Amino acid sequence: MTGVHRLLAVNVGLPSERAWHGRTVRTGIWKQPVLGRRMVRRLNVDGDGQGDLAGHGGEQRAVLVYQIDAYRYWERELNRDAFVLGQFGENFTVEGLPDAEVCIGDRYRIGGALFEVTQPRVTCYRLGLRMDEPRMAALLVSHGRPGFYMRVLSEGEVAAGDEIIQVADGPERMTVAAINALLYLPGHGHDDLERALRIPALSSGWQTSLLALLEQRMADGQATGNRGLAPNTGPSPAWPGFRPMRVSRMDQESASVFSLSLVAADARPLTQPLPGQFVVLRLRPRLDAPSILRSYSLSDAPSAEHYRISVKKEDNGIGSTYLRDKARVGDVLEVSAPRGAFTLQPGDRPVVLLSAGVGVTPVLAMLHALAAGKSTRQVWWLYAARNGREHPFASESHHLLEALAVCRRYIVYSRPMPEEVQGVHFDARGHLDIEMLRRLGVPRDADFYLCGPPAFLHDLTLGLAQWGVASNRVYTEIFGAGPSVTPGIASTEQRQPHAPAGPSGQGPGVAFARSGLTVQWDSRFQSLLELAEACDVPVKWSCRTGVCHTCESGLIGGAVDYRPDPLDQPADGNVLICCSRPRGDVVVDL
Repeated sequence: MTGVHRLLAVNVGLPSERAWHGRTVRTGIWKQPVLGRRMVRRLNVDGDGQGDLAGHGGEQRAVLVYQIDAYRYWERELNRDAFVLGQFGENFTVEGLPDAEVCIGDRYRIGGALFEVTQPRVTCYRLGLRMDEPRMAALLVSHGRPGFYMRVLSEGEVAAGDEIIQVADGPERMTVAAINALLYLPGHGHDDLERALRIPALSSGWQTSLLALLEQRMADGQATGNRGLAPNTGPSPAWPGFRPMRVSRMDQESASVFSLSLVAADARPLTQPLPGQFVVLRLRPRLDAPSILRSYSLSDAPSAEHYRISVKKEDNGIGSTYLRDKARVGDVLEVSAPRGAFTLQPGDRPVVLLSAGVGVTPVLAMLHALAAGKSTRQVWWLYAARNGREHPFASESHHLLEALAVCRRYIVYSRPMPEEVQGVHFDARGHLDIEMLRRLGVPRDADFYLCGPPAFLHDLTLGLAQWGVASNRVYTEIFGAGPSVTPGIASTEQRQPHAPAGPSGQGPGVAFARSGLTVQWDSRFQSLLELAEACDVPVKWSCRTGVCHTCESGLIGGAVDYRPDPLDQPADGNVLICCSRPRGDVVVDL
């Protein structure tokens, strides 16, 4: 780079609460220039703070930099001229250092401190809030002007007016703008991904995302979407919407769990699911009422000949009651393609299958796959139930385990029946917990697959993390709606999903499958995300403009229009709910 580069302003601000769309946002994006010299430390500039440490701040994102030239650019693009220093939430407003020239790994001395460029800025909705321009997150990325973060290699004081002196070039000479486009825009060139991953200074989060993209590029070419942004979407579904399948068999597996085997009711062949996937059924318990949607894991050996679902009869469960009391062999049901990312991963590490209650269903499919493949992996089958009457697939799982070379079975009953003897019918009283896993000698370097009630998943997931199990070795399946991700939003009491307030919409039907809710689209909402929020359907989001893919969800049926178009398309069979509207009736996996 040529010319003199200078620090024009040091901007700081502590988190504050701001009203936004009827909610309260805690954010530190409102920053003001300071006078005099200011100490820059390993994690922050003195006097500065972040409202959401999950997305901002930390050692690799200690200082945010934005250029005065970008200010002038956005004044022209947005036809605005009232910007103040710190407008873009940056700590350092600088003259020079354009994103198209600064490279990841470049080092700069400013005043008494030494810095290293680590990653582009990750933009979220809060910049749009600060700028009063909701599109801002997408605009910064699509226009190649994100700004960048630096880590502090040597702490020291800085002040407006300090010269910025480059002291080292980053390896590979990949610019901030190039790295930013590599993750967020289509293309994801193989060679560029490999170059980026050779840069030690690139932050760990970006390393993980780019590695996922590289692995996607090196796969068989069938994967779609952006695995660097939405890594857990699973393979593309084999067919859109629903197709007819005939009930070929019904079996009682325990006092409360029964199974239905389904075969194709048309001439089209089925696709073989991955072990652990689920299907969605569209049921019509009453002819004078709307259809309902229910998701059920496939519980049998993966097969292209038939699918088996296993259902727990709930006292007030409309879907399970209908299937138990009304469905008969020969009936035709509407069934989605198998989908989901809770699937058995290849490799040679030990496999720990942890389940409780009807949560046994997807891990049973995994056990079938391991047994059918005569796996030599060490397999742990750990299951919790109330008692033998509530223990489905006891004999089936026992026979599958006998087919494995290295396996361990451990059954826990919380309320065994009087005639059930510990050591004969079950192994221990109580509940599965981490202390029990320790006593059994379960290896911490295994792949852990968990499915069961919410409390079971919460306690074991937390316990595994505290035990030192790496998070990327723990896979969980949730039968109902998942937890919300709403960065910076003050927590509120979670309500059951419901129709939005006010008159019913007149548009297409929007069904939220996991939440068991179907409503009519209303044009007063700008996106499916806004409708879901109005219905208190749990959602995940960050940018709200089609950039980050945090909101990516399964599109089980129907089609959408995008406004604005996402910068990179979601995977086939998925939808970005933050910027989409239904084209007709849709079913979303939320």
